[in-house]
Amino acid sequence: MIPIDRLTASRRRRREDEVAFGLPLNEETNLNNTMSSPKTTSAASPPSAKSSDNNKAAQALSKDDADIVKRLREARQRVKDEMAKVVIGQDEIVDHMLIGLLCRGHVLLHGVPGLGKTLMGRTLARTLEMDFKRIQFTPDLMPSDITGTDVMEEDNATGKHTLQFLPGPIFTNFLLADEINRTPPKTQAALLQAMQEREVSVGTQTFELKPPFFVMATQNPIEMEGTYPLPEAQVDRFMFNLRVKYPTVDEEVQIIKGTTSTLTAEANKVMAAEEVIRLQDLVRGVPIADSVVRYVARLVSHSRPGQVAEDKAIHKYISYGASPRASQYLVLGAKARAILSGKYHVDFADIKAIAHPVLRHRLVLNFHARADNVDSDTLVDRILKAVPNEER
Repeated sequence: MIPIDRLTASRRRRREDEVAFGLPLNEETNLNNTMSSPKTTSAASPPSAKSSDNNKAAQALSKDDADIVKRLREARQRVKDEMAKVVIGQDEIVDHMLIGLLCRGHVLLHGVPGLGKTLMGRTLARTLEMDFKRIQFTPDLMPSDITGTDVMEEDNATGKHTLQFLPGPIFTNFLLADEINRTPPKTQAALLQAMQEREVSVGTQTFELKPPFFVMATQNPIEMEGTYPLPEAQVDRFMFNLRVKYPTVDEEVQIIKGTTSTLTAEANKVMAAEEVIRLQDLVRGVPIADSVVRYVARLVSHSRPGQVAEDKAIHKYISYGASPRASQYLVLGAKARAILSGKYHVDFADIKAIAHPVLRHRLVLNFHARADNVDSDTLVDRILKAVPNEER
């Protein structure tokens, strides 16, 4: 493990990716420029959106592009099939975890104990052949328990003492932060730099995290005594806030049968971690029309009191609305959802499908919301209803 300069970390990472995959990485290129030559085209259906901007986004795809989209859709189905051997139900949660991973985001799961949150994370890491580490957050956990620390080592030959860095569990591909709100803010903050910059600073040295790097954190909504609510800056680092629900009766029957017999199901590998990195680059090349981007901006702006015309049904209950990071994650998540569904462009339905997990934890509610028993999901519903697809 070699310490790197903070300013050169992203450049070095980009050069390594170029060598690994034989192509330059450019987040602003479209699907054609990223994946293949535009000479050979196939009959791709144009977007269903009505505006001229969407028509421009409906570019003809080459045969290679169509094949890659097909393989992505098939890979998603294989991952879900393998996870279904171990995890019963929770299809929507698995989909959002895949989207978050492909967008280089992180997810925060809320759910009562026993719903299989840890099992979902471990199984997804296994199907993608990612190195998996789990941290049980407790009140006495220290930042160095996560990031690692310097230890003194003695050279038996010379007797000299040297400091050697002993990496912590954060140096992995898939990190499960279990009950993250059980530890003080000082320890919670140890994840901030890693989640945003993909690097860890210890003392005077900065170490880069090997991609892909994905954090899945869990919170127990029942027992709140002795917990430390995540600061807004920490919560905002998570792309999705997911609510894990109880299984249905039929799903629970399958769970009982599958976990109380002598047979033990195991998920098989679907793809390697290196391939996940390539897919993360391809997702960013999915075309999106200007009208859809403007819809995202208008949607997020409508959550901010004072920035648009007052909407009492919404702004009465919000102290602070969502930041531009919400807009970024809405677009990235919609791109991943579109390509995993086999589509070649982003439409309004993709944005609306991920609006709740992206926005629900970014709305800071006030006393009126608590008094009138209005939650963030209700406000997101009202925002989606208030903002039309096309500008008036």
